[in-house]
Amino acid sequence: MWQEFKTFIMRGNVIDLAVGVIIGAAFSKIVTSLVEDVIMPPIGLLLGKVDFSNLYVNLSGKGYSSLAEAQKAGAATINYGLFFNSLINFLIIAVVIFLVVKQVNRFKKQEEVKEPDTKECPYCLSQIPLRARKCQCCTADLAVETDA
Repeated sequence: MWQEFKTFIMRGNVIDLAVGVIIGAAFSKIVTSLVEDVIMPPIGLLLGKVDFSNLYVNLSGKGYSSLAEAQKAGAATINYGLFFNSLINFLIIAVVIFLVVKQVNRFKKQEEVKEPDTKECPYCLSQIPLRARKCQCCTADLAVETDA
């Protein structure tokens, strides 16, 4: 069982996945900081000095001056400001992932386009080298294409 586990862990896909998860977690922290510390303050300033992380609906009926105070008191709240921040985080991460996947797909398409090095035998339909004069499967004589 230990050998099976070791083989499973050492496969390239598992290691690639682990690296992707670690990089994704670090990237998520960077995007969260970007949204909370760089993007949201100017938006809040433009909208009348609103702090989105402190926007909430109090469901308990008592008055609280901040979200932290309401949470400390154990009041039921709907934290739509924090949801708005998370939504912007998601949109930024989704755009970045889209751009990365788009670039990877572009590079894959360039790699896939290459000149064929074989052709089909007209008699037996097997694949043979382009410059072959005789088919290796059916031994038919083939006309060699010459460059004119």
